[in-house]
Amino acid sequence: MPVDKELLEILACPACKTPVRLIKDGTALKCDSCHRVYPIRDDIPVMLIDEATVEP
Repeated sequence: MPVDKELLEILACPACKTPVRLIKDGTALKCDSCHRVYPIRDDIPVMLIDEATVEP
């Protein structure tokens, strides 16, 4: 079950407070401002800065 569209509309990067978008076939969320990628595990976004990776 993918992440709910209504949830995606309110999710924001905890580091810089900008919106995030789905990437990697719905298995992660990326912030276009600070380039952090937050994983989605068991259909739940893990929005913790310590769990994020930084991609160019």
